[in-house]
Amino acid sequence: MPKNYWLIKEEPTKYSYDNLVDDKKTIWDGVGNNLALKNIRNISKGDEAIFYHTGKEKSAIGIVKVIKNPYSDPKKDDKRFVVFDIKPVRKLNRPVSLKEIKSNKIFNEFDLVRIPRLSVMPVTKKYWDVIIKLSNKQNDF
Repeated sequence: MPKNYWLIKEEPTKYSYDNLVDDKKTIWDGVGNNLALKNIRNISKGDEAIFYHTGKEKSAIGIVKVIKNPYSDPKKDDKRFVVFDIKPVRKLNRPVSLKEIKSNKIFNEFDLVRIPRLSVMPVTKKYWDVIIKLSNKQNDF
């Protein structure tokens, strides 16, 4: 069972969940925001994350597993930048849209709603369970 849960965001035209499935694993890099970098430093091998597509889609798409603890970005000469490795676990039964998340009062304090530009954020077990549950329901939107 994962220790912690996260949400990681990417523009699908840059790197989609399907790209990750094809690649079988990847280095999660390119993060520059200080709060997102702080969140990355708290990620551990074995944690799971929701893979969220930004841009036009704005939806939770799949689940990934962290397969390597955070480490200095090998492409940067600055210890401030950290990366971690992930592999796909499974696609959600259906995407869960930001609109759907925002319409549910339970998510009012969720960083995805409060800090929409943050690219790596913690997800409480409660939020995680509700997103998984929503992905198993018919889409009302």
